[in-house]
Amino acid sequence: MVCSEGMTCSIFLQVQSLQYCDILGAGMTGKICELCTTAGGTVLWASPTCRVVLVDDPSYPGFCRVVWTAHVREMSDLEPAQRQSLMNVVFAVETVVRSLFTPDKMNLASLGNLTPHLHWHVIPRWHDDRHFPEPIWGNVQRDAPRPHPAVSADTLRQALGKQLHPDEHQG
Repeated sequence: MVCSEGMTCSIFLQVQSLQYCDILGAGMTGKICELCTTAGGTVLWASPTCRVVLVDDPSYPGFCRVVWTAHVREMSDLEPAQRQSLMNVVFAVETVVRSLFTPDKMNLASLGNLTPHLHWHVIPRWHDDRHFPEPIWGNVQRDAPRPHPAVSADTLRQALGKQLHPDEHQG
């Protein structure tokens, strides 16, 4: 797995080596946590504490997830400085996606109902996308939205590298 500039993403390899998480209180004890065993998408940027992945959803180009590396369920499970650090990454991703994709609106969501592993969805929205004004998990409103800007994973990766602080790890 390559994160950026041809470097092996050691963070993903560490995450990939985990196989099971006991997710107490979520009805998933002993089941596999998808975000502990997979990257959750194409890795665009990674640090020791979190990673940014591109979600493969042709209806929502630019849809990214910011995934906390350690298996925790809620924002309140983090220390205040960790929360701030995670949100700084979420806001950086939002800034880059807005700049590159020029959506009508951005949605930020942290649900975790199906995957109780702390992660944020950063979703560009257009007035004519499949679900607008519903959330992307809601009822489909239309079948054929107009084409939206095509931006490569490499372009997103480079823009994220510039947006996030140079002292942050990139792979």
